[in-house]
Amino acid sequence: MGLFSFLKKAGSKLFSKNEAERESTTTNGIPEEVAEEQKLNLLRGVVDSLGVKVYNLDMELAGDAVTVYGQTESQSDKEKIVLAIGNVAGIATVDDRMIVEAPEGAETTTVDESQFYEVQKGDYLSKIAKKVYGDPMKYPAIFEANKPMLKDPDLIYPGQVLRIPPLNA
Repeated sequence: MGLFSFLKKAGSKLFSKNEAERESTTTNGIPEEVAEEQKLNLLRGVVDSLGVKVYNLDMELAGDAVTVYGQTESQSDKEKIVLAIGNVAGIATVDDRMIVEAPEGAETTTVDESQFYEVQKGDYLSKIAKKVYGDPMKYPAIFEANKPMLKDPDLIYPGQVLRIPPLNA
């Protein structure tokens, strides 16, 4: 898929709240590599909480950029992983290096990639569905595509990036 940009200050707050706090963490006897490994462990926890199958998951963190490697069985799972990582406060870019591998015995079919949509102030899922699909009643497709990241269709926030799946004809 490639490189995706996110709002660094939007998202769930897994890391220290500000740069000064991060500085004190790395200078109070905790080596920078250990602090970085702790951040990577938190990001792995975010991926694990999705409940999607990912094999050989590996991540590299460089400042506010994450490169993610691994294999998934579906395009949908791959996109969910990218979004879950990117929707963490403090992460500005996700470089997707994951591979989608069809499970054994599955026929190879072309899967359309989802669009990504950044939530704006005043947006709600039916308004977004109206913009992208032309029908506000298609909002459940967006909600389902973003589970388990979204727990409630009414709980979205500006700066959050959502998957907008292609509608099946």
